Amino acid sequence: MLFGRPEVISFLLLLAALESPAARWRASAVGVNWGTSSSHPLPSATVVSGLLRPNNVTSVKLFDADAAVLDSLAGSGISVMVGIPNDMLALLNSSKKAATSWVHDNVTRYFPGGGVRIDDMSNFPGLRIRAAEEWYIAVGDEPFLLSHGHRFDPFVVGAVVNIQLALATAKLADRVKVVVPCSSDVYQSNSSLPSLAHFRSDLNRTMSLLLSFLSKHQSPFVLDIDPLLSLQQSANLSIDYFLFRSLARHLTDGPMRYTNFFDSTVDSVVTSLTKAGFGDMDIIIGRVGWPTDGSPNATSNTAQIFMLGLAAHLKSKIGTPLRPMRAIEQIYIFSLLDEDERDISEENYARHFGVFTVDGQAKYGVDLGQGTKKLANARDVDYLSPRWCVANNNKDLSNASASALSACADADCTALSSGGSCSGIGWPANVSYAFNSYYQQHDQGADRCDFDGLGLITTVDPSVGDCMFSIALRDSSSISIPGWPALLWSALASVLVFAW
Repeated sequence: MLFGRPEVISFLLLLAALESPAARWRASAVGVNWGTSSSHPLPSATVVSGLLRPNNVTSVKLFDADAAVLDSLAGSGISVMVGIPNDMLALLNSSKKAATSWVHDNVTRYFPGGGVRIDDMSNFPGLRIRAAEEWYIAVGDEPFLLSHGHRFDPFVVGAVVNIQLALATAKLADRVKVVVPCSSDVYQSNSSLPSLAHFRSDLNRTMSLLLSFLSKHQSPFVLDIDPLLSLQQSANLSIDYFLFRSLARHLTDGPMRYTNFFDSTVDSVVTSLTKAGFGDMDIIIGRVGWPTDGSPNATSNTAQIFMLGLAAHLKSKIGTPLRPMRAIEQIYIFSLLDEDERDISEENYARHFGVFTVDGQAKYGVDLGQGTKKLANARDVDYLSPRWCVANNNKDLSNASASALSACADADCTALSSGGSCSGIGWPANVSYAFNSYYQQHDQGADRCDFDGLGLITTVDPSVGDCMFSIALRDSSSISIPGWPALLWSALASVLVFAW
């Protein structure tokens, strides 16, 4: 059983990496995820002209094919990875016609004359270019997540194949690559050692078909990483290990020595790919970042430490222990902007990953391409009037907590979560925060600050320390969270405190 020992497997993987023709240094191109799950999003043109271009962001990953967003990117020279939402997978799996229509509407019309280069690596001078104006289409958004059960699994490969056939019909198959973003839970291990990792057994057949497809078309494996979630799930690993700090306790895996969580995660996927027979497949990071609110350890300062550590690690060009001197080819920071309507069924901090706030103001310093300059903020942002909704202290507020919980069911109160920026403001300030969140969500409508007579509109900013009471942006329709499950809200409500 010599070859079954973890240290021997690691050593063989290292030899394979060193001997591979692909084991040369390839510089990492850094882009950003741009999500639009916001009740009052910045106009797309403002994002492009006010954030992406001034900060020299050269690559963007989208979660869908929003026409307004793609139109705003036309002519910008910014590369784009365009996404297909999970709820479209069943249709694309069953209908070649639907796949052909999607490719026509969301790819063909932008290629090449439209000016949008979807993941065109030629946009990065000095970097390795696979092919001129090569595009990526991301089929699904982490469709294999454990929390999804097997809801999307049966449709992924069929959707991928039909999109590929549609590309061939459009004579774009040699210039567009199809990928599937996968979360870290596509692999499993009985420990944190990368050498013991392997793809989940319930995904064996699906993953085998998907990897065969990716290999045939020379497409990379797309890995999404959530380091804070992994920290919360890892009792034996310190936060220093996740933040690239030199004082972190190292992880020893046979002959391999890991100094940070990023490398061990990537090498867990390398091991899983190797055991599946695709050990030389390229890996790109579809998203990685650190949130700034909604949970303990989710702060702007910690996010900046993580980003600076990640940037320094990528620039060091050392690769990972299993792929030395073979850097990740492309990485997308998660994310550009906060999104106050992003799904929080997994974690409350999911709405606070932005380098920028919802209104385009930088929360901390990071190099997105602008170099040593400070990040440029969005300018001329059009806000609603400086008005807020607060609890009326002249009223009997003994039942105000119930009204606050009701308000939060239709607004974003994640900053009130345990460890959040507003978790310590106390009562009734937390009631005021809930009232104002609902009031702004609904465009400052006077009737949206009633709450059975408990609400009061004020022109005095009620913000407390780091707890900021927002003002919504103008000219955006307020969108209530449709059909938000009562169970989901109950889970959030359990960590919000509205009491004396």
